[in-house]
Amino acid sequence: MSTSTRCIQPEALDELPADDPRAQRSRRDLQRVHRAMRTVTILRRAVSKLRLCTAPAHILELGAGDGSLLLRFARALQPPWTGVQLTLLDRHAVISERTSDAYRELGWQVRALSAEALTWAAEPRPRRYDLCITNLFLHHFDRTDLVALLRAVAASSRAFVACEPRRSASAHIASRLVALLGANQITREDAVKSVAAGFNGLELSSAWRSAEADWILGEYAAAPFTHCFIAVRADAQIGAAHGP
Repeated sequence: MSTSTRCIQPEALDELPADDPRAQRSRRDLQRVHRAMRTVTILRRAVSKLRLCTAPAHILELGAGDGSLLLRFARALQPPWTGVQLTLLDRHAVISERTSDAYRELGWQVRALSAEALTWAAEPRPRRYDLCITNLFLHHFDRTDLVALLRAVAASSRAFVACEPRRSASAHIASRLVALLGANQITREDAVKSVAAGFNGLELSSAWRSAEADWILGEYAAAPFTHCFIAVRADAQIGAAHGP
């Protein structure tokens, strides 16, 4: 596989109805994939790199899926974040009542928003989120749509973290081995496509198009197979001057 350029192909899970048994199985597979990729640990470290001056009170997750990954992240936070208002955006409403209850037990209020990400991005909105998070989602978009989506993120949030597939030879080999995790055919095929559409270098930084210049960006590889991108407004960081 060539890692020089991105190759974006439709992924089967995105095309299946939410209640299709193969889709339900694939979402369970993704929970095991995230554990193998150490996504929660990587996400926690990425958020710490933002150096936020206050814990986020309003959070948006794009492409949230069943919401289970961010729930694991929320449970792992030390010290815990409380009083969070969380919006989980996905094209399918697949957040279970059990997952919603688990968030509420942590003191988080959850709102599920069923929408296409690009439709959401095209709508004008005030800046309302302290933090926007996405996992294994941006690689679905070509350059034009990616720029539009990131512009909307910049307009509506104060900080952003993305954990994406790393487009590399080692990740490609690993994507061929997800069957060892017990993954079904949908997950096995989509894993290979995800890596081919993934990122390396400073590709996400170059796609970031904020109308404002006060953003601090970071982009880096996170072992074993993740590519991270972080962005934070300068005035949201520890040490930033606030007020007169």
